Amino acid sequence: MPIKIEEDKLKEGLLGLVVALVEIIAEVLKLQAIRRMNDGLSPESIERLGQNIFEIFQTIEQIKKEQGLEESVNIIRENLDGVIDEFLDTLVNPEE
Repeated sequence: MPIKIEEDKLKEGLLGLVVALVEIIAEVLKLQAIRRMNDGLSPESIERLGQNIFEIFQTIEQIKKEQGLEESVNIIRENLDGVIDEFLDTLVNPEE
């Protein structure tokens, strides 16, 4: 049975996936930045790091808005969260 794929949906889905992955990477960078701040960075370094993280998130939001990807990225993130939850549950409870 052939799979029908609408070209405009494919582009939106692929771009949504890329943006969702960039969003996840940005969140990991934010957590890493917080850890470094707690480890004793200078106030100037903390300010620069905070500004850079803020700009990354602003840029991601701007791309999502310009490309009309808010809903697509949210759906992809929810699905990825479900996959990760299942994976972690399997690690924690391998007998089930």
